[in-house]
Amino acid sequence: MSDPTGKYSITMPRDVAEAARARGGPSGLSAYVAAAVARQIERDDLNELIQVAEAEHGPITDEEIRALRDQLHQGRRQQTQGGANAA
Repeated sequence: MSDPTGKYSITMPRDVAEAARARGGPSGLSAYVAAAVARQIERDDLNELIQVAEAEHGPITDEEIRALRDQLHQGRRQQTQGGANAA
């Protein structure tokens, strides 16, 4: 069962609303806007977590980011190669 919903009135630029309505498809504008707001909340929560971690451990360097991205890409390549070998 999904969470209870409420009806809200919001104001946004007409062109943004029309683009959202067009992209909402069968799910509709409300579902599209709800998903967008949920994603923004997740991003805000992540940014807060990053701020807390950086306050405690210092900022993440560009070198650390590159190293972690390289690890992620390597893991994805290994998954892709493993999936191809299993077929």
